[in-house]
Amino acid sequence: MKVEGLEAVPEGGPYIFMANHQGAYDIFSLHGYLPFHFKWLARREIFSIPVLGWAMKAAGYVSLDREGTRDTVEAMNEAAQRIQNGMSVMIFPEGTRSPDGSIQPFKKGGFTLAVKSKVSVVPIAIKGSREIMPKGERRVASGSITIRLDRPIETRNCVLKDRMALMQTVHDAITRNFKRITREGGSEAL
Repeated sequence: MKVEGLEAVPEGGPYIFMANHQGAYDIFSLHGYLPFHFKWLARREIFSIPVLGWAMKAAGYVSLDREGTRDTVEAMNEAAQRIQNGMSVMIFPEGTRSPDGSIQPFKKGGFTLAVKSKVSVVPIAIKGSREIMPKGERRVASGSITIRLDRPIETRNCVLKDRMALMQTVHDAITRNFKRITREGGSEAL
């Protein structure tokens, strides 16, 4: 396990952490090796999984509905208020694990939340977890993981019309750092 860039993120917060999603082991890696207290933001369907969903709800994790209903707007506003009040969250803006290891297009929800909460976004690139536990696999293999944090991206002056530009800035930062840790690790070329 290797974590880089912690010095780029000032203590305090709150923050909205956004990481690419390579494999199921991302969750254990980020939770176990980042020295920040955060809650997970996850799609509502995950909260209906027996035991896991109940535990997530009891731990105060944030459920978001992707359907774009009135409930979605209310949940987004509630989550933004919790973040403004000091709760940091972790989001996988791709929405799901990458099927092939490449960084997938981002969903808009996390960026709407960032704009509404006016909290800085910390881009995180993660490499290696796909090889340990790829999408669709139940087995866990040995391997190494690198996590690289980038400096926070300010959202204080962003409005909703800035959401796409913010999404592109975060996508660029994660992609740049993912390429960097891939090159440094001597793994597959991008």
